[in-house]
Amino acid sequence: MEIRGIYDLSVTLKTYMPIWPTSPLLNIAPIGIASRDGYSIESFSSATHTGTHVDAPYHFIDTKATVDELPLNQLVGEGYVIRPELEGTEITLKQLKAKWKNEFDGKIVLINTGWDKKRGFTREFQYEFPGLSLDTVDFLVEHRPKVIGIDTLGIEPYSHSDFKVHKALLSKGFAFIEDLAGLDQLAEGKKYLIAALPLKIFRGSGAMARVIAMDVY
Repeated sequence: MEIRGIYDLSVTLKTYMPIWPTSPLLNIAPIGIASRDGYSIESFSSATHTGTHVDAPYHFIDTKATVDELPLNQLVGEGYVIRPELEGTEITLKQLKAKWKNEFDGKIVLINTGWDKKRGFTREFQYEFPGLSLDTVDFLVEHRPKVIGIDTLGIEPYSHSDFKVHKALLSKGFAFIEDLAGLDQLAEGKKYLIAALPLKIFRGSGAMARVIAMDVY
């Protein structure tokens, strides 16, 4: 196997970066400085669902798998990026089906909305991002992608305060990647090797992850 390209799909973690509106802000602080202490080291404080991260089924379904229990063969494998046409904040079944191909079934599917380019403490970025509508659930359960990822703060719109899409898909063993970045680097519909490896947090509902795509042959 040869690797023609490696693409970083992860947000750079920064102190006080814009994240999910109700989450505590990330704080990274130097506690060891090489010129002073002979070594450099930082303290780190955040919610587990900060920046690019994986949602485990346990996030909403307390009888389902935690992030440390997710099998690696679910988080690493063939994957594709799609760019559905956006109208408002919902990615509907019609929009999803227009982009779906049979080869996506059972694979990792990443949804590129371009929202990562809007990052900021704005109402648009934090509250008005697009996500999956409830009418996509049955289609996704039927076609069974291993993981669904998106470059917004959530897999469904912020206005879905009941989190019905989360609950419906997580209850079926799906995992999500949220707050991806740089999906515009990938060609739509082209096969990549995707790796989304969250921190192995015991009994975690999710964890930050470094997500990459590899162009292999």
